[in-house]
Amino acid sequence: MAEGMTDDTLKRVVALGADHAGFQLKDLLKADLLDGGVEVLDLGTGGPESVDYPDFGKAVADAVASGRADLGVVVCGTGIGISIAANRNPAVRAALCHSGLEARLAREHNDANVLALGARIVGSEVARDALHAFLNTEFAGGRHAKRVAKLATI
Repeated sequence: MAEGMTDDTLKRVVALGADHAGFQLKDLLKADLLDGGVEVLDLGTGGPESVDYPDFGKAVADAVASGRADLGVVVCGTGIGISIAANRNPAVRAALCHSGLEARLAREHNDANVLALGARIVGSEVARDALHAFLNTEFAGGRHAKRVAKLATI
C-alpha cells in the first residue's frame, strides 16, 4: 500500500481530470492512488497537447455528482480555472488547496468532494500531501453541517 493510503481510501473511487498543464501531476497522483489500492476513474487528459480545462472539470464534477466517483481531483496550471468549472455543478464543492492543511480543513469543515490543485503552483510532494489529507479526512458535521447545507441554497 502506498504511503499515506489507509484502509478507508480503499473503499473509494476517485475521479481524476486535468488539462495539458496538469496531466503530469494527475498521472503522478494516479500512480500513488493505484499503488494504494484506490480505484481510479481517469477522465483525461493524457498528454501535453493543448486542451480546455472546463471539459475536464465538468467531467470530474459529473462523475462525483452522479455517484460514479466518491471524490474527485482536478488539476490545471493554477487550479483556479478547473475548480471554477467543477464548481458549476451544484452537487460539487471543489476546494483549491495549496497544502495538506487546507485539504484537511476543506474536507473537515466544508465537506469538499473535489480537490483542485495547481500544477504550476504546488510541487509534487505538496500535492501528494494534500491528496493524502483529502482522502483521509471525513466531514466533521456538527456546526459545519448547517453552513454546508446553506451552500446548496445559493
